[in-house]
Amino acid sequence: MNEKSAFVIDADWLEQKLGTPGLSVVDASWYLPAQKRDARAEYQAAHIPGAVFFDQDMAVDPDASLPHALPSQSMFARYAGSMGISADDTIVIYDGPGFQAAPRVWWMFRIMGVYQVYILDGGFDRWKAAGRPVTSEPTKTAAGIFYADFDASKVVSLPEMRKIVENSSAQIADARSAGRFQGVDPEPRAGLRSGHMPGARNVPSSTLSENGELLPLDRLRTTLEAAGLDLSRPIVTTCGSGVTAAVITLALQSLGHGDNRLYDGSWAEWGSLQDTPVVTGSA
Repeated sequence: MNEKSAFVIDADWLEQKLGTPGLSVVDASWYLPAQKRDARAEYQAAHIPGAVFFDQDMAVDPDASLPHALPSQSMFARYAGSMGISADDTIVIYDGPGFQAAPRVWWMFRIMGVYQVYILDGGFDRWKAAGRPVTSEPTKTAAGIFYADFDASKVVSLPEMRKIVENSSAQIADARSAGRFQGVDPEPRAGLRSGHMPGARNVPSSTLSENGELLPLDRLRTTLEAAGLDLSRPIVTTCGSGVTAAVITLALQSLGHGDNRLYDGSWAEWGSLQDTPVVTGSA
């Protein structure tokens, strides 16, 4: 049927809307060290006109020892406001490949009370390759007030995650690669055990998009169900540090699945502890 997610917009729409009052464009690119890409440097060299850079290593809880720990409501509001973003804006988020890091920032805005937030299908790599407008000029913004309304019910803490693993009260969808999930490939962060949580299902985030585009709804459903997920039951998403877990969250919410939460500590937390259960092999 090729019906697309209501949370993605195409490049033609965005190009026509550039410069419209009330539109905020956000570059949320972020890369693992192995990808050998510098998100901020790439943004400074070329970005969509009017886009601001959302640094996922800066918009975090400064007191947390974990990478990408969700900032407080007030801290997120200050960060978003400093970029001139209003909670009343239509916000379009993009990253380089399309659906790697942008869904995390999409999720952050949504749990902070913004619902008119979307992701650019195809990402900036395709935008640039198609010859659409780019600039290296710094985006001039005036700081404003961002009114956040944090929904803590969408975030899972470590104590909750322990209970979920113990009593199977929710399904666990892990967005890491199959090799990392199975414990065959090493974790990119030092000091982490290899493997996955007992009972978890593996949905590599890369399987939910194709050529930079989010899969149509029917294929999203097929992919999630093929991984062993029952879409009528609660689901907790997880990954390495809470970034790509949001790709699964995006897929679930695109399908109308509302009973899902994201484990913010993810494997950076779970795999670093010695008393958390870890298994290897296939799901």
